[in-house]
Amino acid sequence: MKLIADIPNAWKNISSLFVALGDEQRQRILLAFEKGERLNILQIVASSKLGRTAVTHHLKILHASGALGSEKIGKEVFFWVNKTHITTEISNVLSYLRNEI
Repeated sequence: MKLIADIPNAWKNISSLFVALGDEQRQRILLAFEKGERLNILQIVASSKLGRTAVTHHLKILHASGALGSEKIGKEVFFWVNKTHITTEISNVLSYLRNEI
């Protein structure tokens, strides 16, 4: 057994993503997006059983973790699933597990 002093680089950015993906409501929000689709808050609320305040809370967590990208166009903010970030971070952890454990 080795002493773990530092978190491996491959794992540094993944904890917030795992927290974001670990909640069923946030999973449902991600699953509301069609491939390549960009949705605003009202569209996401319409596809959810949650109110706007709850959706906004979940969007902040998803965005902070990198699971969602966003762009403000005029007064609207559009979100999309950041598949590149999600797959890169998960791939980094899988690679570490394959090579180090």
